[in-house]
Amino acid sequence: MRVGLIYDLRKEYVEMGFSEEETAEFDSEETIGALSETIAGLGHEVCRIGHIYELSRRLALGERWDLAFNVAEGLYGRNREAQVPALLEAFNIPYTLSDPLTLALALDKIMAKKILREGGIPTPDFFSISSLEEAKELQTAPLPFPIFLKPAYEGTGKGITSASIVHHPANFRNQAKRLLIKYNQPVLAEAYLPGHEFTVGILGTGAKARAIGVLEVKLLKNAEPGVYSYANKELCEERVKYTLTKNKKIAAEASELALKAYNALGCRDAGRIDLKADMEDKLYVLEANPLAGLHPSHSDLPILCSQAGMKYEELIKNIMDSALERPAFGKRIFYGLPDDRKTIGS
Repeated sequence: MRVGLIYDLRKEYVEMGFSEEETAEFDSEETIGALSETIAGLGHEVCRIGHIYELSRRLALGERWDLAFNVAEGLYGRNREAQVPALLEAFNIPYTLSDPLTLALALDKIMAKKILREGGIPTPDFFSISSLEEAKELQTAPLPFPIFLKPAYEGTGKGITSASIVHHPANFRNQAKRLLIKYNQPVLAEAYLPGHEFTVGILGTGAKARAIGVLEVKLLKNAEPGVYSYANKELCEERVKYTLTKNKKIAAEASELALKAYNALGCRDAGRIDLKADMEDKLYVLEANPLAGLHPSHSDLPILCSQAGMKYEELIKNIMDSALERPAFGKRIFYGLPDDRKTIGS
């Protein structure tokens, strides 16, 4: 099978002048190399494509693949993760992981939380701030302090620091303004949960989705305190300890909750659901990661799978097998006048 590998290489964007933080969600050469080698080791021909601009060029030239393995994060807008899958669907090319709707929905944390609420899935109480004017007019927050603030459309802990936990109205307004100015997007404000933090790895789609394990995220003494921040994620080997929880009750509750969230948002093939506990150890869903990182030793999902006894090759095979179970898009017919009917795609 001919597999097109679509990705954003962090080094390329840094060389273009983008900052380390701006490219935090993009992949290293190590990740792309590992994916290429693993897919080839599964018996497939790997075509390294790269970002959406190169994908567009190759599609225009007529190049096609039996399957696209998509890990591209995109560069601009809250729909950036959805752009590659939408383009692949337009050209009738099957691909791995979630579809455009799910990727756009999950990246917009405010909209995702609304869907979770609608499905009866516990998520921290929240509200949003959309503009500087709105932040200035807030005399008090509609939630009790402490409150946790983060950008609405970012990943990899971008915009999250120890200052994200705010305890007073003045700090709240100042932090909200900083985030609005720096990231030029709404700010999500939610009740801060002081308990243990977990991420649940999931493989499969729909009724076949299954939790692989529940990984607890423990910050070490040298970590930025209280938050799984951008800095802590970048330096996770030094600042974070990851361990599969041995508490059977927590593992069962977290797995059940994560699977509900995963399916409510329409996630496919693989992903992660992040959860945190309150002071009474009640679990809440923080957010979904349907385009989870796949660095063999640095990304949470492969770390989790490794600790659960699943090799990296098995993880990638599971993702591909799940994607290949989906029916092909098939032909689409545009109906006009009888003599003008055209069938496109095949």
